Amino acid sequence: MKKILAILLFLFSINGTYSQIKQDKVLHFLGGNLYGLVGAGIANEISDGDRTWTFVGAVGGSLLIGLAKEGIDEKQYGGWSNEDLLATVLGGVTVGVTIDIFKKKKQRKREQLYRDAIKSADTGFQKKFPIETTEINSLLVLGMSSTVLEK
Repeated sequence: MKKILAILLFLFSINGTYSQIKQDKVLHFLGGNLYGLVGAGIANEISDGDRTWTFVGAVGGSLLIGLAKEGIDEKQYGGWSNEDLLATVLGGVTVGVTIDIFKKKKQRKREQLYRDAIKSADTGFQKKFPIETTEINSLLVLGMSSTVLEK
């Protein structure tokens, strides 16, 4: 019962905080997500999958678009907003952290598969299932057995 009460209290407190966030900040956050994803993808390709550079690319992409947007706002409307810039960069940070978490999970799974493969090779997998070598000839390529020639 205590868990349910704690969850309900948490949900009601979130409802109150959501109304405090302006729609403009939400759009800046989503824009930071999108451009952070683009920056992460570009940095991932350039750095051959280095996790650090992928995160830097996500933050850099969102920072770049945030600075450009605030520069345009300053020129057109005369209003630079550090809060909007922060919301945009936080969107890129969120994408960078999410990508990093999933890359770690994928890397751990790949390492576990490698350990399992090594373990099965050490336990005599080859002794149980020996690999037979077959001579490749024109009949084998055609899918015919070599016993055809014997009859």
